[in-house]
This record gives sequence, structure tokens and C-alpha cells, in this order.
Amino acid sequence: MRKSADWMTIADDRILEYLSDHESGTPSEMAKVDTMRFSRSYLHQRCDVLEEYGLVRHLGNGVHLLTDKGRQYLNGELDTGILEGED
Repeated sequence: MRKSADWMTIADDRILEYLSDHESGTPSEMAKVDTMRFSRSYLHQRCDVLEEYGLVRHLGNGVHLLTDKGRQYLNGELDTGILEGED
């Protein structure tokens, strides 16, 4: 069972699942997926938040990767409520 933090949204889970399935991705690519149902700009905002908490890594040009922490969260091994964002 995943342990999500108060700051997380359903979009965050969908982004992390997408990155797990596709190895990398951009908000533009994600927005084209029927099951995503979020705008590119909203997905971009959420990727920034996920990066702040160490769940994804931004490579440049909008490309994001799932980190080990992101994978641990998806596997139910990490309580994201304990993570601290960068200031």
C-alpha cells in the first residue's frame, strides 16, 4: 500500500506510474495519454513538486526520470510524508 503525503495529488501517482512504465517522459507526452486527463502545464507543475521531494529527476528539455525514492514509493516502501522538500 502506498503512503502518500498531504502535498500529493492523484496526478502525482499517475506521473510516477507513467515514468515507471516508460523509463522517462515529458509533461507533453504524458498529457497525450488517455488515462492521464491532466493538462501539460499542470503535469509540468506537478513534476516540479515531485522533483523538489526527490521522487523524479529533471534531465532538461522537460524530460523526467523516476528516482529510487519514486520507485520505493510506488512499491509501498516509502512514506512520502517524511520527505522534506528543498527550500
